[in-house]
Amino acid sequence: MPAYDSLPYRPCVGLTVFNREGLVFIGRRSSGPEHIDATHIWQMPQGGIDASEDPYKAALRELHEETNIRSVEKLGEIAEWLAYDIPRDIAGQAWGGKYRGQKQKWFALRFTGKEKEIDIAHPAAGHDPEFIAWRWEPMKNLPALVVPFKRQTYERVVKEFGKFAKS
Repeated sequence: MPAYDSLPYRPCVGLTVFNREGLVFIGRRSSGPEHIDATHIWQMPQGGIDASEDPYKAALRELHEETNIRSVEKLGEIAEWLAYDIPRDIAGQAWGGKYRGQKQKWFALRFTGKEKEIDIAHPAAGHDPEFIAWRWEPMKNLPALVVPFKRQTYERVVKEFGKFAKS
């Protein structure tokens, strides 16, 4: 594996999905060294951007692949990319050791469908489930629920998209 500091960031999208009440969709991760520890097991949907793929289209694709959600309207996006490093001790396990972390383009979406549309057990296009549970959560709680190395990113997302949340 190349030296940790020389590894690039994996280009990704992150999605803050609000329901009509202003609560945010979070999923409990099923596995993955870069995603969970014994305490911090929840996160918002996120995923990689394919080569030459538009970030917003990637966001819609990833959301559908992880949750089956298609009924959304765009509320906003964070202008710049947000990056985080994964801990050095798991860098060789996550993403085949090719990345030091992720740089993410974040989007805020309003879920406009019915909850029966959400199906994490049978993700779209035959993908393996990434979540084993989900719920709607007040936005202010999100940073404490995610693994510590993603916390700064989540704090920024809360700051930027708080205007769409339930007060």
